[in-house]
Amino acid sequence: MSSTDLVSALDSVTRLIRERSGLQPEVGIILGSGLGGFADGFADATVIPYAEIPGFPTSSVPGHAGRLVIGRLGGAVVVAMQGRVHYYEGYEPWEVAFPARVLCRLGIRALVVTNAAGGIRRDLSPGDLMRITDHLNLSGMNPLIGPNDARLGPRFPDMSTAYDPRLGAVLDETAAGLGIRLAAGVYACLSGPSYETPAEIRMLRVLGADAVGMSTVPEVIAAAHMGVPVVGISCITNLAAGIGDKPLSHEEVAEVAERVKDRFSALLASFLPAAARLRR
Repeated sequence: MSSTDLVSALDSVTRLIRERSGLQPEVGIILGSGLGGFADGFADATVIPYAEIPGFPTSSVPGHAGRLVIGRLGGAVVVAMQGRVHYYEGYEPWEVAFPARVLCRLGIRALVVTNAAGGIRRDLSPGDLMRITDHLNLSGMNPLIGPNDARLGPRFPDMSTAYDPRLGAVLDETAAGLGIRLAAGVYACLSGPSYETPAEIRMLRVLGADAVGMSTVPEVIAAAHMGVPVVGISCITNLAAGIGDKPLSHEEVAEVAERVKDRFSALLASFLPAAARLRR
């Protein structure tokens, strides 16, 4: 898709969403594997299935409901993606990032990205939550490849503070106030869909990764390109290959995500209104 076509598509989709919902989103959130149920608690909610949004990619992965939810939470207006698409599903990089761009184009002040991830660092266990401080893009793709349109952002966006320090500090304070342990670390993104080998996990540890997954990074790059602050949370759902003693499976990911949903939801319910109030 050309840059002109991308801007046109974004404008068309945002118009449709505004026609369906009269609320102006202040903060956006992308809910990863098994975490989408959080948005079911929004008040005055408008629910739009991805299939009803022209050009919006739809997920084929269990645990991703594939719905956009716009509603009120703690005095803030939040737009949530219940599920995402991944590069390994066969989408082009720009398509993977397109939904995040839509959220940004709607005028949000901050984007929260969440995911299920494998723990690499020895002190991370299934059920832990980790604030993402930085990432390693080892997926072999970037959603900015191709023509650039200056209406969306610069040709060479700075990624040194892709994960906004102010939002990160507020998230840490929120977790501490709730008595929720929140680790911090670097997230590595690989393409998938096969899980990593033990040798790859050893490599990632040497490179400085604390957790690993197959998502999130394209969305963060797109948001950084558009100048929208980001904060990220990984739910550690399993030990990475070679660390635990059992085979990896998506069923384990879903099971652990279900187990931590109350703690995860409590953190988000307190943090999202605070993020909406934080000015750029």
